[in-house]
Order: sequence, then C-alpha cells, then structure tokens
Amino acid sequence: MRAYFKTWMSIPFSALVFACGSSDGSSQVAAPKDTITGSGTGGSEGSTVVAGSSTVGSGGPGSDVGTSAGTGSTSGGLAPGTSGVTTGGGATAGAGGSGGGGGSSGADDAGASPPPVIQSGILTAGVWDDNRNISRFMGYRSTLQAEQLPGLLPIADADYAAAHDASLVAPGPRTTLDISFVIDTTGSMGDEIAYLKSEFLAISNTLKNNYPNAAPRWSLVVYRDVGDEYLVRSFDFSFDAQVFQNNLAAQNANGGGDFPESPERGLGAMAQFAWRTDAATARIAFWVADAPHHVQNASAMAAAIGQARAQGIHIYPVASSGVDEFTELTMRTAAQMTLGRYLFLTNDSGIGGPHKEPSIPCYFVTKLDSAILRMVDIELTGAYREPAPAEIIRTGGNPQNGACKLDSGAEVIVF
Repeated sequence: MRAYFKTWMSIPFSALVFACGSSDGSSQVAAPKDTITGSGTGGSEGSTVVAGSSTVGSGGPGSDVGTSAGTGSTSGGLAPGTSGVTTGGGATAGAGGSGGGGGSSGADDAGASPPPVIQSGILTAGVWDDNRNISRFMGYRSTLQAEQLPGLLPIADADYAAAHDASLVAPGPRTTLDISFVIDTTGSMGDEIAYLKSEFLAISNTLKNNYPNAAPRWSLVVYRDVGDEYLVRSFDFSFDAQVFQNNLAAQNANGGGDFPESPERGLGAMAQFAWRTDAATARIAFWVADAPHHVQNASAMAAAIGQARAQGIHIYPVASSGVDEFTELTMRTAAQMTLGRYLFLTNDSGIGGPHKEPSIPCYFVTKLDSAILRMVDIELTGAYREPAPAEIIRTGGNPQNGACKLDSGAEVIVF
C-alpha cells in the first residue's frame, strides 16, 4: 500500500478532486498553486495490480499505467504532449497533464518495480535556502510543533540559531570537492534512481569541464528499512566517476512496505566515509528520498544531522514524489542545520507521482541537473547566484532580482 499512500498523502486535502474511473483510465486532480496545469489522456485501459491480481479498466485510486502520449498543454514548461510512461503514481501525460489514474502500477514498497524509462536531464526541481529566510523557517517549524506531530526532531532553538549564525560567515571559494549521494532505494524510488543512473556521468563530466582542478571524489550510500533485503550499503570515496556509476547501476528500488524508512542509518553511514577535512574542500551530500524516519528514531535522526554538521558536510535533500509536510520539515531541518539547501522535485517534468507543493512562497524551477550543478558552483565559488534565464522553466511566486515581495509586505530571498 506504500505507493498508494505516498501518492495521496502528497496532495493537500483541499486540492483533491475525486473522479470516477472511466474506460480510458482518465482522472483529474486539482493543481496546487503555482503548478503548470494541462490536460492529457491516459492509456487505453488502466490496469490495476493489487497483490498479484489485475483488474482492467479501473480509473480510481488504484493503479493505472498511461502508455499513450498526452495532449497536455503547458505554460512555460516542457514540450507539450510529453508521453507519460510512469510507474509509482499514475502516468502523467503532457507536462503537468493527467494521464492514467491516481495510483501506481503495483510497484509499492512491498515489491520490485520495473525500471521506468527516463529521458536524460528531464526531472525538474526548485531550491530553497532556509538560512536566508530564517524567521520564516522558525515560524514554519513552530506551526508544525504546535500540531504535536510525533517524531519531530529534538533540536533546540539555540542550535538552529547557531547554524544560522554560521551561515552568515562568508565561506570563500573552495578548490576541491567531495560529493556523496545518500539514496532511499525502497520500492517507490524507481523514477529517481533511474534518473540518477542515466544522468550521473553527464553531471560529473560537466563538473570536470567547469572545474578541471577540483579533483572531485564520489561516494554512495543506499538505504532501505529494517526487515528489507538490506538496511544500508556503502561505497566510500573514489576519484573515478565510472566506479561510482557502476556501484549505482547495480542498485534497484525494492522493499519498504510502510511510509517511514531509515534515513538516519543512511546519513549516519555517509558521515563515516573518509571525507577530506581540509578547509579547501567543499563537502556536499545529496540526500535523495521520499519518506521520513520512524517516529521512534527521531533522536537518532537528529544525531546523524548533528554529526554531518560537526564534520562540515552540507546536506542537500532532494525531496521526491510523495513527500508530506513532516518529511519536508525534516529535510529542510537537515539542510538548515548543515548549511545546505532544500531541493524539491516538481510536477513540470511529467515524471513520477505527484510532487508536494513546498511550503514556501517563491522559487525558480529548473531541470534537476542544472539545480545540482548550481549548488556545486555555489559551494566552490562561495557566491550565491540565481539560475540563468535560459535555465528557468517557470517560477513559483514572482521572484525579482533574487527576492519576492509577499502580499503581507514581507520579503523573502529566493536564491
């Protein structure tokens, strides 16, 4: 049931529109604010797979696979009519259109999912820096604390303040680079894993060309949950990008079973690698995930974040399809505490299940590879920069000169 839960938990209740299934497996979901809307037709028939049995023609929140090209139209997004052949959340036809129904193709965290076909460089993402908007972040955290959600990280206000103070110190340029990827490989992560497999070498080659003296090293952690085939697999740093690619290519999405996973174990393993400790090295960890820790592991999760912070490792979460409010807060906390930034996938690519509209007022959307490369550029140069105009697919809110004016009169910093 994980993929079903993941898909519907990611959409605000007020934004849901329940549609009866039709013979062509089409359904509609109201688009959240600032997302591109479109229309599309799904596959000729939705096929629902539940516990090994199939029911043809169900278009409700079961599991539809839309295999025909959409007729979706976009506004400032990717090319219209992008074909949606997607597992784990209903196919999306067009860039933001509706494809098959609102479920998965039976590929939840209890079983393996067939690897989806991912076009190179097509996943889309926004970026947010809570240390540049610390008052807003603390208000967001306080609002969720007031709801007494179980599993909130036991981190004191003084620790958030100390991290913010550290972010105000100009870092200066760095000359060398250590990058780790920490990836949730449970069954709902098939789209993201397939993307990284297809895109990693292009990203590493671009870094090599842009920074020929950075001597980048790459490491990998993949994790699942207690009771799965494995809990954590670790591959320490190598200068050879092909070694990293080979290790990543051997991974697949499987297991899980429930919503929370064991990110505290993955982040903890990442901190054990042989990171370079000199002041000239930028230390970055991209944490790619769609689920939080189990509530009983909140202290362990906070400790893993604290360990990364102590080692000067900047965590850049990449929030994937199915992230809920609790997961967003956890990821943003990891980024704020370690002086990283929060990356979040968006619906603009038309790939994967619905992506949560982040609880922020203003952002740029670019391709994910562009966002990753921009974050590395910021880390190496020590200078903020917004995306180049040619990189921007659309904006959330109306950023001007790196900032947004809100209706309240307040201003937020968007890069």
